[in-house]
Amino acid sequence: MRQATRIIRLETGGRGFYDCTAALVDFVRGARMGEGLLTVFCRHTSASLLVQENADPSVLSDLQAAFDRLAPESAQYAHDTEGPDDMPAHIRAALTQTQLSIPVIGGALALGNWQGVYLVEHRRRLHRREIALHLIGE
Repeated sequence: MRQATRIIRLETGGRGFYDCTAALVDFVRGARMGEGLLTVFCRHTSASLLVQENADPSVLSDLQAAFDRLAPESAQYAHDTEGPDDMPAHIRAALTQTQLSIPVIGGALALGNWQGVYLVEHRRRLHRREIALHLIGE
């Protein structure tokens, strides 16, 4: 059994979905493991990870609209230390995931045809985000 790790750093341009699939594919390819399990971990509380459709961009815009309805900035939150988008960002992150597990089969991520991996930035302003990768396999 072998292991490989890496931290990926992403600069976000504000709220939105940032496709990080290619970076994960490159990491797995470089690790040269035929079979294994990739853990992808977001090191933040106001950003998250999603496996989602990567073919039709309207899916992502509809998801953003749903997040806006589920955790609106206009609600009255006790936690507003960093501005009106702070607590909604925490709620949106709680509704999604901060960790993903993706099988590696035949040296490649076992994602479906229309699946991509996204870092979801829930804050309006620019951020530097980090994703920790851990691959275990052989």
